[in-house]
Amino acid sequence: MGVLHVDLVSLFPEMFAPVIGLSIVGRAVERGLVEVRTHHLLDALEQNERADERPYGGGPGMVLRIEPLARTLDRIIAAAPADERRRIVLTSASGPLFTQADAAVWSALDRLVVICGHYEGVDERLGALYPIEEISLGEFVLTGGEIAAMAFLDATVRLVPGAIDAASAASESWGGNGLDHPAYTRPPTFRGIDVPAVLLGGDHAKIAEWRRQQSRARAARRAR
Repeated sequence: MGVLHVDLVSLFPEMFAPVIGLSIVGRAVERGLVEVRTHHLLDALEQNERADERPYGGGPGMVLRIEPLARTLDRIIAAAPADERRRIVLTSASGPLFTQADAAVWSALDRLVVICGHYEGVDERLGALYPIEEISLGEFVLTGGEIAAMAFLDATVRLVPGAIDAASAASESWGGNGLDHPAYTRPPTFRGIDVPAVLLGGDHAKIAEWRRQQSRARAARRAR
């Protein structure tokens, strides 16, 4: 089983430390299923350079410069096997929305490179030089791409074989044809609200059917 190598290119790599070190992502790293490296964009600057500049033609905001981005990507690619399965992703509010299907595809890669966009974006020439895929977390704007990259990382790593129980992954929302079914635990009654009787009866066939019905019902309500 191969290892998923994740490279995170960011102006603020320290933001990723809690995500990489905790929970499912942290356990996957400890088990050797995933390797996550952060790349500080400022480390790619040469003398008197900036990471950002005002855009040609004027206008508000700043744009990430192409030179430090290209140097960082060149170093990542040069150190990686030439035949590896690789995607390079740029967090961008103008890209298509991230989906569970994206996470599933990325989890089977050898390497996932995520560039955290900032300010008014990045120099457009980056996409002409590298096979960049712009992906958005949602139809809203973030100050920087680090939060989106954390979501991409978490959603992807949990689908790497061995990161979580396979049955849990298969039954989650967006993993199949519907949404996840409602879940209950102790106590059986709380403030006058009972756990559905079918879940307490021990008939696993009836429980499975009830869960399928609830999953379909949730999906139908969401589609309205």
